[in-house]
Amino acid sequence: MRYGIEDGRERTLTEVGKLTVQLTFWSALGSLVWGTLLAAMRVGPVPLVRGFATAYVTVVRNIPLTVIIVFTSLGLFQTLGISLGADRFTTINFRLAVLGLIAYTSAFVCEALRSGINTVPLGQVEAARAIGLSFPQILRIIVLPQAFRSVVGPLANVLIALTKNTTVAAAIGVAEAALLMREMIENEAQLILISAIFAFGYICLTLPTGLLLGRLAKKVAVKR
Repeated sequence: MRYGIEDGRERTLTEVGKLTVQLTFWSALGSLVWGTLLAAMRVGPVPLVRGFATAYVTVVRNIPLTVIIVFTSLGLFQTLGISLGADRFTTINFRLAVLGLIAYTSAFVCEALRSGINTVPLGQVEAARAIGLSFPQILRIIVLPQAFRSVVGPLANVLIALTKNTTVAAAIGVAEAALLMREMIENEAQLILISAIFAFGYICLTLPTGLLLGRLAKKVAVKR
């Protein structure tokens, strides 16, 4: 069965499923990197940088994801002409959707990681300063490894939420699962069956992730 016409061809259900997984993967990777940088800035010694990170997290967390995703298309691409190095419309929309998801999700990654940073004993940080380690070295060697081990569970919840939030990408025409489901319902008129199939698909994506990361959280938890 084929739906979701893009660039003159139709996309199969399998292709759309792969696109959803790719959207989740790249958004999660980018969110982890940017969220870690934001967390480092929030606990950093420079007031201006700390203020920027705080303002970013506060503002972005209170903006609906749909608004951010639509802004990436209308504001960045159609108004400013930013295409992120792509020339095909579908590729541009995909990259813009990833950018919007990263911008939004990284704020939650930052807060989860910052809570982990706060669990690191202050004495360890003071001892590191006493032996002459710089702030970046303290973060990289002492603080962040323990912080990540402390927040595997919360980060798993953020990842699960991100997987479900990829449905918002349909707002700018990215042919992921939500857009395909809408087209199938319009064409097949089998609301309950089609909705159940896609709900099961998302469960297959999120449930194993939650179970695996839950076990990982117990395994790597820092003993206090």
